[in-house]
Amino acid sequence: MKQPAVYIVTNKQNGTLYIGVTSDLHQRIYQHKNGLIDGFTHQYKCSKLVHYELYETMIDAIAREKQLKAKKRIHKIALIETTNKYWDDLSENF
Repeated sequence: MKQPAVYIVTNKQNGTLYIGVTSDLHQRIYQHKNGLIDGFTHQYKCSKLVHYELYETMIDAIAREKQLKAKKRIHKIALIETTNKYWDDLSENF
């Protein structure tokens, strides 16, 4: 699915959160789930997709990513729980 997206992955409910941006959400989540990306998400085992937003342009997606990263954790959790109350892994629907 080639479309700009902002996403949030975690290791468990109310666990470590990672916010990222990508042009191919399916491929990026595959990379997270299979430990193919070194760094923060690999170290904290963040591979559970709990929130994503699709955008028309990468510029819009990057702007939203920056906006979300600037918010406090409580706001990020509230965002997740408005659309995914039980922190289900949304990638299971791919």
